[in-house]
Amino acid sequence: MIDYKNIITIEPGKRGGKPCIRGMRITVNDILNWLASGMSISEILEDYEELEINDIYAALNYAADRENKIYQVAV
Repeated sequence: MIDYKNIITIEPGKRGGKPCIRGMRITVNDILNWLASGMSISEILEDYEELEINDIYAALNYAADRENKIYQVAV
């Protein structure tokens, strides 16, 4: 598993404080939406050359971790 803590950044003035990839303006949500729309990881990496494969996995791990925390609070 990729440790997203060194990849996912949150800056109040950037993209409304949403979690971003390595300080860029690409958010975790952007990556999730691209994957949900049917883009493959290789297509994302081709279209956004500044991204690395570990960025994609970090976004997925971050989202999974957030989902798990939300579920635990609700139970």
